[in-house]
Amino acid sequence: MAYEVEPPKYLRLAQTLQRRIEDGTYAPGVRVPSENQLVQTFGMSRPTVVRALELLKRDGWLESRQGYGTIVRGHPTAAEDQDRRGQQALSRDESRAPGRLVEVGYVPVPKRVASVLGLPKRAKVLMRRFLVEDEGEPFELVSSYFPAGMVEGTDLESTEALSGSTREHLEARRKVRFDHVQERISARLPGPAEGELLDVPDGVPVLSVLVVACDASGQALQVSEVLLPADRQELEDSYRLS
Repeated sequence: MAYEVEPPKYLRLAQTLQRRIEDGTYAPGVRVPSENQLVQTFGMSRPTVVRALELLKRDGWLESRQGYGTIVRGHPTAAEDQDRRGQQALSRDESRAPGRLVEVGYVPVPKRVASVLGLPKRAKVLMRRFLVEDEGEPFELVSSYFPAGMVEGTDLESTEALSGSTREHLEARRKVRFDHVQERISARLPGPAEGELLDVPDGVPVLSVLVVACDASGQALQVSEVLLPADRQELEDSYRLS
């Protein structure tokens, strides 16, 4: 059974344009096609094209110059250095990361995860839960969920910490390739077990970052929820103003 989540059209267009920048089709300093040209070339609506261009500007691939249009800035080193929770969750080496593996097993799929994977409410998925600690203090709780089709032939069911990241493990064992991530940030109250692990007092919310990791076709390979105690977190970002 295939578990697919279709990337938004604007994201697919942004990825296509980014690949063209990376392969030199659009060289640094060159003006990219106009919005009208992109609408006609890709058969997408103007709002979709505008959103894709804004995403690439935000990440440093493009910039607007008055009277000239949108030009290529080149490969943005800043984009690679941004603090992205999803990337950290996917690349964390369980055997070396500060923290501990606290739970491994099959659980009823959470509602938000079920909607991403297209699973029925009563389905079960494999969960690996890792508590990240900073000098012995709980910092974040990462619960990673894997469709049954991704588990076969792997060591994901092992209660021992993996040597390497789950991404590396899946790419090696399942011969898949991670392509892009979607992150959804919200706030909620933690469950009893979550609150105890994070040492969060009753009534204190947590920030939830839902990380959907997909291959190039949009199939979800792994879904992780990163929980951060709201009273110990400060989110910060910096970006250029056009």
